[in-house]
Amino acid sequence: MLTIEELQSITLERQGLCSNSPFGNGKDAVCQALERLGYLQIDTLSVVERAHHHTLWTRIPDYEANYLDELVQERQIFEYWFHAASYLPVRDFRFARPQMLAVRDNESHYYKADSMIMQYILDTIRAEGPKRARDFENQAKKTGSWWDWKPTKIALERLFLQGDLMIAGREGMQKTYDLPERVLPAAIDLTVPSPREYANYLVKTYLNAYGWTTLKQITHLKIGEAIRKDVKEVLSVMQEEEMVEAIHIKGYPTVFVQRDLLEAKVRGNSPKVRLLSPFDNAIIHRDRVKQFFDFDYRIECYTPKEKRQYGYFCLPILLGNTFIGRVDCKAHRKLQQFEIIHLHLENQLIDFELWAKPFAERIKQFILFNRCTSLKLTQVSPRNKASAVRKLLENLF
Repeated sequence: MLTIEELQSITLERQGLCSNSPFGNGKDAVCQALERLGYLQIDTLSVVERAHHHTLWTRIPDYEANYLDELVQERQIFEYWFHAASYLPVRDFRFARPQMLAVRDNESHYYKADSMIMQYILDTIRAEGPKRARDFENQAKKTGSWWDWKPTKIALERLFLQGDLMIAGREGMQKTYDLPERVLPAAIDLTVPSPREYANYLVKTYLNAYGWTTLKQITHLKIGEAIRKDVKEVLSVMQEEEMVEAIHIKGYPTVFVQRDLLEAKVRGNSPKVRLLSPFDNAIIHRDRVKQFFDFDYRIECYTPKEKRQYGYFCLPILLGNTFIGRVDCKAHRKLQQFEIIHLHLENQLIDFELWAKPFAERIKQFILFNRCTSLKLTQVSPRNKASAVRKLLENLF
């Protein structure tokens, strides 16, 4: 029987949060990380470095932001939806096809695009090559144009979601669209998986990424009883074949653990500090983190200011296996100044000397990653820790 602490260690090790370079170095490490994690959520918010870059930097010390674009160009990864906009390994492309076909067949989808505009976009890209959205914006402004800009944006997104276009690259967050046959490798498997194959893909993706999982996590944001039934059947077969084992701990949901990990020696996580993105794979399943790590985390950037408890864009602070707080921060890039708006220290049982130096080292690395050269500390909670924290951080730069 595994303990909660052992489950924590297993999942953090599988997530690549227990050592400095768990996936190696450079661009190859990005491929290794993505194949382990299963997906990498893309986010447009840039209060600090965007989530997809932050998540990889946390695991790859020499990570560079251009790696993702290069891997798209090299046809090793692609963009689509997992539970949100994501980068995925190109080997998994066929498992995105059911959702693409579902969008194509859904006449009531929230992206209701004009069929004539969609056909014009496809014909233009087929004849002229990859296009950005703003290329069509210029066309829409021409005198006598029969379409305008807003429907074009909707049409582009609809074509992307139903698989008629793919994202061939980015300039920052500006997407370039092209036809799938010019983006995908020539030998890619385009076979649409059966519902049972898709359920098997989901189960194995989560087990590979976390070492153990729950039924709720596997079916996160998946609609309908059919997918739950298929997932249960896949788990049942995997138990019969002794690939996974169901673990029952009082007060917790049933956990399905990879059998080989049960037999391996579970190592405790070293007392390193990690500053996680709000969209990091290790934190994105909020119920799981609350249940198994006793850390109640919600991102508050979508919450009205007067209702926020911690701040606009708080980063969870992980020390070893324990979340010790969160830090609301912002990179003022024009000033090259990084501001800690509010540092919330929540686990008062953790000795200051245990986390202080690792935190200072990590925050300095993160400041440099955000292309800043100075630090401003505004607020610390609880207040009785403020003086010690200020002294700790005052000589970082």
